[in-house]
Amino acid sequence: MSAPILNLQNISYTLGGRPLLDGATLSVLPGERLCLVGRNGSGKSTLLRIAAGELEQDDGERFLQPGLKVHYLPQEPDLSGWDTVFDYVTAELDETAHYRARAMLSELGMDGREKCASLSGGEARRSALARALATEPDLLLLDEPTNHLDLPCIAWLERELLASGAGMIIISHDRRFLETLCKAVIWLDQGGTQRLDASFAHFESWRDEQIELAERVAHKLDRQIAREEDWMRYGVTARRKRNVRRVAELAALRAERRDLASRQRGSLKLEASETENTSKIVMAAEGVGWAYPERPLIRDLTLKVTRGDRLGICGANGAGKTTLLRLLTGEMTPQAGEIRRSPSIQMVTLDQQRSALDGDQSVASFLTDGHGEMVQVGTEKRHVIGYMKDFLFRPEQARTPVSHLSGGERGRLALAAALARPSNLLVLDEPTNDLDLETLDMLQDMLGDYAGTVLLVSHDRDFLDRLATSTLVAEGDGSWIEYAGGYSDMLAQRRGRSPVERRQKDTAPSSSDTGSSPVRTVKQTVKLSYKEQRELDRLPELLEKLEKDATLCRNALADPGLYNRDPVRFEKITAALEDTETKLRQAEERWVELESKREELLEN
Repeated sequence: MSAPILNLQNISYTLGGRPLLDGATLSVLPGERLCLVGRNGSGKSTLLRIAAGELEQDDGERFLQPGLKVHYLPQEPDLSGWDTVFDYVTAELDETAHYRARAMLSELGMDGREKCASLSGGEARRSALARALATEPDLLLLDEPTNHLDLPCIAWLERELLASGAGMIIISHDRRFLETLCKAVIWLDQGGTQRLDASFAHFESWRDEQIELAERVAHKLDRQIAREEDWMRYGVTARRKRNVRRVAELAALRAERRDLASRQRGSLKLEASETENTSKIVMAAEGVGWAYPERPLIRDLTLKVTRGDRLGICGANGAGKTTLLRLLTGEMTPQAGEIRRSPSIQMVTLDQQRSALDGDQSVASFLTDGHGEMVQVGTEKRHVIGYMKDFLFRPEQARTPVSHLSGGERGRLALAAALARPSNLLVLDEPTNDLDLETLDMLQDMLGDYAGTVLLVSHDRDFLDRLATSTLVAEGDGSWIEYAGGYSDMLAQRRGRSPVERRQKDTAPSSSDTGSSPVRTVKQTVKLSYKEQRELDRLPELLEKLEKDATLCRNALADPGLYNRDPVRFEKITAALEDTETKLRQAEERWVELESKREELLEN
């Protein structure tokens, strides 16, 4: 086995007087792709910064293979020292490698002439990704790389990272992204790390097993303490020396239990305050349009949202998702058409910038609107500390300024404030940004139980799949189409073509569109290329072979005694099955893509 290119051993780090990391261990082999997961505030970003050499640990050892090229992508990249995006992306490149930077920027929809001072969050993130990939590092450290990216960019990033030979540590809340890329998981919990040598698809069941094991240990310790306390009450008059020893042992047991309890995982409680909506139709749009002088964002949209719907909205950055939300909720007036809304709507909005958060306020003051120590949660008043605990905030954080919170903690705070207000319509613009996986699970459960209506803008494919009853997609040129189900259902209904492929499809303008004579177009392609047709012919045979290989692996893993007899073989078969299923999924998607293209060309 190759030696690790990065090795962290027994890393400790204290923040604000509280141990954040305590004996954390992590190693990366050449070309190995790891994901680092844990709750918000558990120290994931801190550990990644220590791995990158940007932060010095209090204790422990960091080894980096000499001569290794490392690139660290922070959550909020700083481009302030550069004039243009191209200057920033090529800062670490020789002039001979500038072509790589231009190629990366082009793939991400940028040309490099953009001014760094005027970039949006998504543009800054794309610039930072172009720089990270163009440098061709040996080790990539990525902190939430998909934040602010639209779905086409996320799909492109997945392909680039899969093709890269670099070792990687990835922090992300995007389940689908982690399942596609990572072959091992590092779980950071209570300051320490545990490793799972399997894909992220197996992580959550494994994590639950570890939590259950810890609870059994705590229960066993409780019973031992109870026995010792019983002896203390009734047997302390026994031999003096033995008594002194047992009293000391009981004190040690209690100290161990206190330490265990202090590290016990809290549970997030999400519950929205609901009010009744008496109307079945929440909102209806007819022929709605909105356009900038240079291009349309929304054209002739007709849409009906009924009580209890969970409408997912997705599309590329700049497609008009936020504008559409503002039109539907009445914040903006359509330039064409009409939107009718139920008079009984009580709406709560959570925008992606979390604009309601004031950095100078404390957490408690933000939740109480600066009035006393009670939070109005629907029709009930609750003490702010108790309500904070529901969202995994510690009592001592009550006076913490909002500006000192991590990105995930700010996201939880915004959720806490939004869900306290009575509503029958939740409008959520990128609610998953910066939230950890457990909080996402709780949010999904809460929204699933919510009796009202949800309008949801998200680039999280798994979140849309789990929640949306229908998905409204920007098809380009101001066109929007609603599909039943979540993101995967939408892709299946669109014959596997991604939004970017549909936007790039050439359409000929008609005389009614231009007011002039029809424009004659020449078809550039009348059939599949030789290479594409050959690939399409071979795919059924490949699919059959992969399906047989997957079946053999599944049959082998069905043996309940395999793991106990031969754990090494079990791990090899598991890895082979994951690899085969990934290849099978990619082959199926490619077959759908080529078959759809062939049928489309025949129709034309």
